[in-house]
Amino acid sequence: MLATRVSTAQRLARSFATVSDSAGIRVAAVDRNQPTSAVTILVKAGSRFESKPGVANGLKNFAFKSTAKRSAIGTVRESELYGGVLSASLTREHIALTAEFLRGDEQFFVDVLSSFVTSAKYTRHEFEEYVTPLIESDAAAAAADPATHAIDVAHALAFRSGLGASLTGPAHSSITVEDIKSFAKSAFTKGNIAVIGSGIDQTLLAQLVEKSLSSAPVSGAASSSTSSYFGGETRVEAHGGPQTVFIGFGTTGAPSAELAALAAHLSPEASIKWSQGTSSIASAIPQGASVQAVYLPYSDATLVGLLVQGETTADVKEAGKAAVDVLKKAAAGVDAEALKKAVVKAKFSAASAAESRDGLVSALGSHVLAGTPTTLEASLAVFDNVTASAFTKAASGLLKNKPTYVAVGDITTLPYADELGL
Repeated sequence: MLATRVSTAQRLARSFATVSDSAGIRVAAVDRNQPTSAVTILVKAGSRFESKPGVANGLKNFAFKSTAKRSAIGTVRESELYGGVLSASLTREHIALTAEFLRGDEQFFVDVLSSFVTSAKYTRHEFEEYVTPLIESDAAAAAADPATHAIDVAHALAFRSGLGASLTGPAHSSITVEDIKSFAKSAFTKGNIAVIGSGIDQTLLAQLVEKSLSSAPVSGAASSSTSSYFGGETRVEAHGGPQTVFIGFGTTGAPSAELAALAAHLSPEASIKWSQGTSSIASAIPQGASVQAVYLPYSDATLVGLLVQGETTADVKEAGKAAVDVLKKAAAGVDAEALKKAVVKAKFSAASAAESRDGLVSALGSHVLAGTPTTLEASLAVFDNVTASAFTKAASGLLKNKPTYVAVGDITTLPYADELGL
């Protein structure tokens, strides 16, 4: 048993790497001797930093098109010959360019990623033929999904500018290829870039980064105005999806373990599949409705809330009332057992997220960009310091703010915020 614990502790200690500097770019890698590797170039170029609505999404969709080294079709063909997978993703704070491949092929794929950063051509024909349709598709997909649309609108209400910027931008964007090229020039600088690897030796990754990204321009990190929380209420007419309501509250400053624990406490998700669970929200949700806890931490703000969906607006109203009631009770205090369950649930979510490659990048990204070392143990240890008084203070502090309330669907019958007790 002791040997098992020691082995587990050693694996945890290796889960996060020390940040090193290579040619002015921060690098971190985790190697668990897995047969496949992944490298992500993380760029501080999310939608909160964009110069024009939708330009960050446009840059994300330009990934892996023509560069000085390869054409777009050349990148596809060579990557397929190696059996690798290339992907690009966008958050409100970062663009992530990722390559997943068989161990040993790291030199080629680091070169593919870095060539987009250092020598993308941003051709007009690729913008019109490939990028613009992707931009329109992203906007249409977001608008067609009530949950995604509600949370996107909620950010605009909660934070207005900065974090309030839409991930996809307007459906009919006015951005041009020159807008994207200009944004890329300001974003792809050494102060904005971090490289994170898994299944790869850190020394090797640092050498490849130094070789391939040394030509990136030197500049300070991107900045945006400090986030402020506002809140508000809006209603969006929509058809063809579940009736949806988002009930949220925001706070500024660094994310806290107490807010993560609060989201875990509010979540009706059961620990055993097909069971209802012991959450007081779960027992009050009518058949045909669902409630999902939302916890969205950012570098200088956090949005916490509940996404309520149902087949009918009556179901949404009933489930929403139950959700708000549980939130108010949490602000008044929770017993020791409920607090313990919330803390360990939040701790497990954080630990399990770091086991995946995407989760590892999310957990490591801000630390690597800041040049600060971290370990999984240190990240999880903050949950051990959550007390009942701190939990209650965090919950009651949220309720003192103006709520962020978004209704998407049949707005003539969906409840207003005050009808749910807000």
